[in-house]
Amino acid sequence: MKIHRVLSEAVVEALLQIFEQGDYADKVIEKTLRSNKKWGARDRAFIAESVYEIVRHARKYFAIAGQEPKNRADWWRILGIHLFTSGQAVPDFEEFSKTDFKALVAKYEQSDPPFPVRESIPDWLDEVGRQQLGDHWEPTVCALNTQAPVVLRANTLKTTREALKKALENDGFETDEIGAAGLILKKRANVFRTSAFADGWFEIQDAASQLVAELLDVKPGMRVVDACAGAGGKTLHLVALMQNKGSIIALDTVEWKLKELSKRARRAGAHIIETRLISSKKTIKRLREQADRLLLDVPCSGLGVLRRNPDAKWKITPEKVTSLETVQAEILNDYSMILKPGGKMAYATCSILPSENARQIEHFLSRQAGKMELISEQKIFPQDDGYDGFYIAVLQKI
Repeated sequence: MKIHRVLSEAVVEALLQIFEQGDYADKVIEKTLRSNKKWGARDRAFIAESVYEIVRHARKYFAIAGQEPKNRADWWRILGIHLFTSGQAVPDFEEFSKTDFKALVAKYEQSDPPFPVRESIPDWLDEVGRQQLGDHWEPTVCALNTQAPVVLRANTLKTTREALKKALENDGFETDEIGAAGLILKKRANVFRTSAFADGWFEIQDAASQLVAELLDVKPGMRVVDACAGAGGKTLHLVALMQNKGSIIALDTVEWKLKELSKRARRAGAHIIETRLISSKKTIKRLREQADRLLLDVPCSGLGVLRRNPDAKWKITPEKVTSLETVQAEILNDYSMILKPGGKMAYATCSILPSENARQIEHFLSRQAGKMELISEQKIFPQDDGYDGFYIAVLQKI
């Protein structure tokens, strides 16, 4: 593929917004791709993949360059390093003319860089990871530095996995089955322009995330509360498993996320969802012992999904992790009252840190004095099955 100058300029501008302005990578890429309707699929793929790969390997690329970027010219050099190290031809642009990329890479390789530099993670995160995961840490980080697959969940309210698979094949998308209702694209592609998506036949949802609703063991007719619903990926899965029978109350503290959930629910044909904004603790108290099932997909560090959000590792801090752990404990304590006696609760995070996962559940159970029991727990690592990093604990109120 010939790399046009306008595409390279778009990559450099996106990197400036992400690293210097602190914008989120996915939002920057989305905005960048919308800025030029003339770009074709290959052009858009080049921009998105180049930006994500540079964000993912930023610390390594900075080490190769010999310093962190300080201006636009430095970011052009980083782009050149990315192209060279990924085996792509470095275009004959003026911005690349003064840099001997082969010499820079050779010098870096001879320096025997430490693991955090090679795998582009902050030193503090490497220390925390080694403390909490031991020998499991390095393979986890390496797996998180790979590109995530595109996984779909067939919406069984409207179709079957088999019918969705056939419809996508007719549009030129080849897939493999994964999990109970999932399809994984054999090749990354934009499936949002298909009639299957417009008709609500599927949602984008990783296989690990799909396990959460399945493990909660919902049944048609139940009353379910999704207390940290966000934009509703797991909420919609719960509706499908309940066959649109019963009721789901979707709670969140952010109003625009609930509006997005309602929009997605209309497309999916999900009719049993009631959204409620958490404006105070009274919102939770009014639901005391009303739920047969409770989902707590709590705010977390997101360290298990760095393949999809690589900029998160540059934005998260030790203080932020500690703050999130406090919030997680509070949610467990306060929201568990929603569950009826005999009801089941799922606690889930997209983190790989035990301090956000198993330790939270251990501490919660110790405070419950026998009122709750652990039924099962899943610790999912990206190097094992290729799923996102996830933790899921299912508990029952006695």
